[in-house]
Amino acid sequence: MNNNFKMVAKTLFGFEEILAKELRNLGAGNVEEGVRSVSFEGDTGFMYKANLCLRTAIKVIKPIHSFSVRNENELYKKIYAFDWSEYLSVDTTFAIDTTVNSEHFTHSLYVSQKAKDAIVDKFRDTDGKRPNVDVKHPDIRLNIHIQKEYCNISLDSSGRSLHQRGYRTATNIAPINEVLAAGLLLLSGWDGQCDFWTPCAVVERC
Repeated sequence: MNNNFKMVAKTLFGFEEILAKELRNLGAGNVEEGVRSVSFEGDTGFMYKANLCLRTAIKVIKPIHSFSVRNENELYKKIYAFDWSEYLSVDTTFAIDTTVNSEHFTHSLYVSQKAKDAIVDKFRDTDGKRPNVDVKHPDIRLNIHIQKEYCNISLDSSGRSLHQRGYRTATNIAPINEVLAAGLLLLSGWDGQCDFWTPCAVVERC
């Protein structure tokens, strides 16, 4: 039985091709490059694998709802109309992260607030109670992306950015982002079969 579903891995601009290659090497299906993202298919186990193994991904999200939207009232109504019971309950805490690139919506925090109002109002009207927001440690983290007049809502499977999976408990001044570092290394063509040396490295003397 095929339990695969669509997911999207977000990345930095210019890293789409190497992220797509990473996904194919891991065994993802239907890999398609986008802008700062690569869509693919896999099952729940592969979702965990992607979060653990991808070096050039920032987040892995699972789209659950999409629609066209042109103003805040339309946004509220369409989010309110969605059946949230499959993903949330009155006992579930949630948080919303939003990115916008639209002339109709210019403030991501306002979109998050409007979406939150629609969700809690829906539960209050149907269940008599509402779920709570927990921005630090939510049970469910939602990702809203509005591009022009198109809104996509996804479940965020990663939590914090994947570059923070890290091993580091302390950093030096201005450390390079791990996703950027891994991407630059992969773009260099280095295959790990020999030593890697960069003349740009700076050695500080104690």
